[in-house]
Amino acid sequence: MTLTPTRCLVLACGNTLREDDGIGPFLAQWAEERFAAEPGVRIVSSHQWTPELSEEIAAADSVLFVDCSINAAPGSVTLRDVEAAAEIPRMMTHHLDAAGLLILASEYFGKQPRTAQLLTIGAASLELREGFSPAVEAAMREAQRTLAEAVRRLIAAE
Repeated sequence: MTLTPTRCLVLACGNTLREDDGIGPFLAQWAEERFAAEPGVRIVSSHQWTPELSEEIAAADSVLFVDCSINAAPGSVTLRDVEAAAEIPRMMTHHLDAAGLLILASEYFGKQPRTAQLLTIGAASLELREGFSPAVEAAMREAQRTLAEAVRRLIAAE
């Protein structure tokens, strides 16, 4: 499959039935509406990041990964640069992190985005229920603002 080059690929993951884990899909839906008229922006949301996504990553000028984090303070919003992993992950499962996907794009498709960033929102709860914890609910506007600013910056960079 040959993909059309994308200026900014937003890759979100999470499970909407696991409380705060659903923040990735929620933000992806919000971004789809926000950037619907913006050429060159592609939004992809899935339950987890799988090796198959490496082809989309290789076709993108920049990529913004969006996920919750159980290792961050609940409700914290963090945006940071991501570098490719030093080597291909040994255990090729159907769940990879951003660094693992970047190395797969480079190794299998000979290209990776010039810029890769990871936006995380600290999760307070991954219980089996829909909706968000109060901490993530309170961080929603900041997460949306951070996502929007990151996408604008990434599509403006040449």
